[in-house]
Amino acid sequence: MGVIAKQSIRGTIVTYLGIAVGVITTFFVLTRFLTAEEIGLTRVLIDAATLFIGLAQLGTSASIIRFYPYFKEKGSENDHGFFFWALVVPLIGFTVFAVVYWACRVPLGNWFGDKSPLFVEYYYFVLPLAFFMLYQTICESTCNVLMHIVVPRAVRELVVRVGMLTLYLLYAFRVLSLDGLVIGICLNYALAALINIAYFLSLTRINLRPDREFLRANKGLVRRYLSYTGFLLLSALTSALAPTLSSFFVTAKMGLDSTGIFAIATYMAVMVSVPNRSVSAIASPQLARAIKDRNREECSHLISQVTRNMLLIGGFILLVMWINIDLIFHVLPNGVTYATAKNVVLILGVSQLVLATFTICFTALNYSRFYAFSLLLSLTLTVSALLLNNYLVPLYGIEGAAMSNLLSYALYMALTVALVTALCRIRIIDRQWWYILLLLVVLFGANRLWCMYAPSMSIWPDSLLRTLVIPGCGVLIAYKAELSPEINVQIAQWLNKWQNGK
Repeated sequence: MGVIAKQSIRGTIVTYLGIAVGVITTFFVLTRFLTAEEIGLTRVLIDAATLFIGLAQLGTSASIIRFYPYFKEKGSENDHGFFFWALVVPLIGFTVFAVVYWACRVPLGNWFGDKSPLFVEYYYFVLPLAFFMLYQTICESTCNVLMHIVVPRAVRELVVRVGMLTLYLLYAFRVLSLDGLVIGICLNYALAALINIAYFLSLTRINLRPDREFLRANKGLVRRYLSYTGFLLLSALTSALAPTLSSFFVTAKMGLDSTGIFAIATYMAVMVSVPNRSVSAIASPQLARAIKDRNREECSHLISQVTRNMLLIGGFILLVMWINIDLIFHVLPNGVTYATAKNVVLILGVSQLVLATFTICFTALNYSRFYAFSLLLSLTLTVSALLLNNYLVPLYGIEGAAMSNLLSYALYMALTVALVTALCRIRIIDRQWWYILLLLVVLFGANRLWCMYAPSMSIWPDSLLRTLVIPGCGVLIAYKAELSPEINVQIAQWLNKWQNGK
């Protein structure tokens, strides 16, 4: 995969450094020094801001990747002022939705007020937080199309996380009040946005003056851009809700204490999809170009590689996490409180595995001429998530929220795969993918049998032994069977470098 492999590996390394900081923050600071309610407050503020930017960017992140190849001249830095629109359109969207958010203060306050009055108290802090998160995201997308993902990834995974860790420690030792913590979170994302903007401007000579002659000469392209962006806005009105609905329902129905417990489980489960962040960031521009060139074979080759590798890598991450789940809660400060979310971690982990494996398919549909179908898919996702959360959260609490998350995303991705296969005639799943799935099922089954029939041991040696034996055998089988030729090539290169270094 060439550039994809190199940039993805570097991006993934940076991401896991950020994960290490996140583990320290989550396991040894948040759960020790903050109450579940305070954790829930920070989580729901960030979730609300995430929902806000999903609407306010007006589909700009996807539009940047899809249309940049049409504006950029081959062999030249001239992009006809494309990035002017990348910066201005989100500002328009932010202004519009800020007015809507301000107007919804009373009804949203009534919905959250009974169980989560603390969120209502900090309601308006979502606006500055969303603004800074918006431009951090937009500048990250612009760097993606220029094939430079490592620094923006470092900003997202390291700068932001280290900043959050610092703020939590200052709050823990009462240097900051709760007001100061919330303000500090906003300023932390402001710093991230400024760094991304500065890095983006340093990459190449950026022309922020729109080329009106180019636009007049390509009116068809302009109409396609506007219709695509308008369509993505309609899609965002539905799909942007889905990722945060569970958190909002738990907050409104059960209170910020439960939101905090659900947030800790979510932090753990998200590790499953971490590699997909780097892979998608660098693979999406390549996929956009292949679709533009109508190179169906390249599209199939790229997508099948991504889905296969994401299933393999994400599946092993989930396996190791599940093997050690009791140990994790054992060493976690106040772990007894958060251990109630043990099954939630597994359910959300499977949901993240589904997302990591098949998100590239939805990306392909969005970049194709059949992108209008993604609106139907987004509507299906949001309606199913809304109905399932409304039904399952009152019955099963945070486990119900996790189940609604998994079921809605499983339906969403199943329909996406079916549409991409039927309409775009792109091959998504190959034989090796099924072998990987079978291997993961066998490994999870082996772990279950071990827990049921193996002689009882104390938690540390038991977790260590299972981690060495079960995933270790799985890795050996995957390598010998060449379930991922791309990963095998990378391993061979590392081994050669190591041997030559000796």
